[in-house]
Amino acid sequence: MAETMAPTSPTRGPNPHRWKILGLVGVAQLMLILDVTVVAIALPHVGADLNLERETLTWVVSGYTLAFGGLLLLGGRAADLFGARRLVIVGLLLFTAASLLAGLATTGPMLLGGRIAQGVAAAILSPAALSLVVTIFEGDERNKALGIWSALGGSGAALGVLLGGLLTAGPGWPWVFFINVPVGLVLLLILRVQLPPQPSTGAPGRLDIAGAALVTAATGTLIYALIRAGDQGWGTPTTAALLTTAVVLYGGFVVRQRLAASPLMDLRLLLRRPVATGTLLILVATALMITVFFLGSFYLQNHRGYGALQTGLLFLPVALATMLGANAAGRVIGRTGPRTLAVLGLLLAAVGFVIPALWGGTAAMVSGVSLAAAGTGAVFAVASATALAQIDPREAGLASGIVSTFHEFGASLGAAVVSSMAAASIAGTSTDGFPRGFTTGAIVAAAAAGLAFIITPRPRSSN
Repeated sequence: MAETMAPTSPTRGPNPHRWKILGLVGVAQLMLILDVTVVAIALPHVGADLNLERETLTWVVSGYTLAFGGLLLLGGRAADLFGARRLVIVGLLLFTAASLLAGLATTGPMLLGGRIAQGVAAAILSPAALSLVVTIFEGDERNKALGIWSALGGSGAALGVLLGGLLTAGPGWPWVFFINVPVGLVLLLILRVQLPPQPSTGAPGRLDIAGAALVTAATGTLIYALIRAGDQGWGTPTTAALLTTAVVLYGGFVVRQRLAASPLMDLRLLLRRPVATGTLLILVATALMITVFFLGSFYLQNHRGYGALQTGLLFLPVALATMLGANAAGRVIGRTGPRTLAVLGLLLAAVGFVIPALWGGTAAMVSGVSLAAAGTGAVFAVASATALAQIDPREAGLASGIVSTFHEFGASLGAAVVSSMAAASIAGTSTDGFPRGFTTGAIVAAAAAGLAFIITPRPRSSN
């Protein structure tokens, strides 16, 4: 794919426009990531205007990330089959239309329909954009580019909360979706000009629709079980049945991938140590990030009494900390290696979550989650660089789809778990759920740090 960026050159070399292309597709990716968290501040207002309960509000977040994550492998495979440029354009057009639908929503089902449509479009666009980045950069430049890409992901999620506060306090919550329309149209026009045509990548096979349906159904069932557990209990027969169903569906996905002529995912790719490590790290980092924004929004607005704009501004240090963590990690990972950065980032996140878990008040929460954000920002950079560093260009779309899938599944699972752990507090009947939610984040981060120390490959590992 990199050759297509410079068709007049007889030899393969660095694309002279690679940094400009990174900037363009990075803006598109930023818009997708913003929509994971931009609704966080708006959720209490959406619930009041549309009369939505906690479970439905959780699905406003998880519905988007579930469709996004569940179809990302399909989108990654499609990027390999049909070309990244084509899918970037198509995905951006669909995302813009879906954002308009969500902003016009007057009922819960209409809003959820728009959010799911946004997720489908994002699943087309995101892996194609990342595939372009992976294939036009090499060596140390690829690490730097992935560090920038990771900074866009982490900081975009944090900035989404700030933007959500500004829009919700100003023109109203529908504008957290409407804002995507003019941005998407302008970006679409620019990308159509700047991205040169690409020939077929030569990747064989067809799209595995059945595999995509199985993995999406499995994750959707798991998320539904986690959300219901907040009200019904973790040990109820219904919760157990749903969890069992999710396991069976995941097993069906594995069987499908082993038997299909053109599987959605080569399971051997996920079994490679760098890829497995990167996907685990991205899953945990995104779950921790969503814990901060989802729980923090309700804590600051419903418990501390801040308005939407004030809440968004209070998350500004979180945005800055995420950017600093990701950028710093992208710059030094070549010298320190991924293991050290992964462990330190997760331990820093654990310490950050402990602060609001033990001490109440706005200052403790903002300072604690900002510290946690710096750690998770570093983990984002480590995850992408580790998973994609040794990928063949012909597998770039698929590998990018795997990494992005675990990113979105992490968001879905994080929202579901924290919603259940803090169910009473989100519903406004008790304040006990807030420290319980932050404590859960600290435990997950600490456990992941121990696991990262064991499984993260050493520098130049060929495993």
